[in-house]
Amino acid sequence: MEPPTEIPPADDPLGEALHLLRLTGCVYARSVLKSPWGIDLPPLEGHMMFHIVTAGRCWLEADGTEALLLERGSLALVPHGLGHRLVDEPERPSVDFFDLPIERVTERYERLSWGGGGEECHLICVVVRFDHAAAERLIDALPPVLHVDAWEGGNDRWLSDTLRFIAREAEALRPGGETVITRLADILVIQMVRHWIESTSDVDGGWIAALRDEQLGRAIAAMHRAPSTDWTLDSLARTAAMSRSAFAARFTNVVGEPAMRYLKRWRLRLARMALRDCEDPLGVVGERFGYRSEAAFCRAFKREFGVSPGSDRRKPPSLLPT
Repeated sequence: MEPPTEIPPADDPLGEALHLLRLTGCVYARSVLKSPWGIDLPPLEGHMMFHIVTAGRCWLEADGTEALLLERGSLALVPHGLGHRLVDEPERPSVDFFDLPIERVTERYERLSWGGGGEECHLICVVVRFDHAAAERLIDALPPVLHVDAWEGGNDRWLSDTLRFIAREAEALRPGGETVITRLADILVIQMVRHWIESTSDVDGGWIAALRDEQLGRAIAAMHRAPSTDWTLDSLARTAAMSRSAFAARFTNVVGEPAMRYLKRWRLRLARMALRDCEDPLGVVGERFGYRSEAAFCRAFKREFGVSPGSDRRKPPSLLPT
């Protein structure tokens, strides 16, 4: 059956995609560090890390980028899980974070007091993971480090207020504090990404540019909303109000892959999330995302992820290495 051609256009396809992002894990550490000090944070594939400076200052160093000064009220996001260093002064020798005398208060909350006897820096460091299909596309488009200074408010008063709220929750560790910080971290990351998208002009190509495009964005939003629909290149082109050939060429040129390949990857990533969240039979999950037989679903899943859906279901991702 062909999908309807008159799908209501999304007013904001990019905003709709951002709305799909939800944190599935959150670990945070509150640190009091005294000069001299240096911390080496190893790579954490599939995770984002962000750091909030609540007192003092420090530097963030990552390979391939300039050292970044973080002062009181700074928020720095490392979206690709890249290894990086936090130091009191540039090029200070650093120690692996997991070798430090960390106090594990709860499963999701840690405290660290370390360094010499000099000037203090207070940090809240958060590790988070997005498990939605939209996350991979979004994260790939982001630069190695995002940075916002917001403690004093101004046009970003919401951000400074949120940072202060997180700082108070981390210090007090009141009942429900972990849940509060997780929810606020969710908001912070999404708002930082919005801030970057609105303030940069370096998005002429790729997924974000496609979502911003009135015609391509309409087709992508339709795929996101109804992944199980029997989409064809013709029906997607009609949704975008374009000819088939023009839509196919423009989609591939902007997004970097053909539309039907994009749809397949989107469906499979949604299916992977669903498998980890439910106990439904494989065939039921596959049908939910457009696969008419369990065998077809299993073949496509293994080609995409290198493992069968049954094996992947039994191996949920961990938030941090043990």
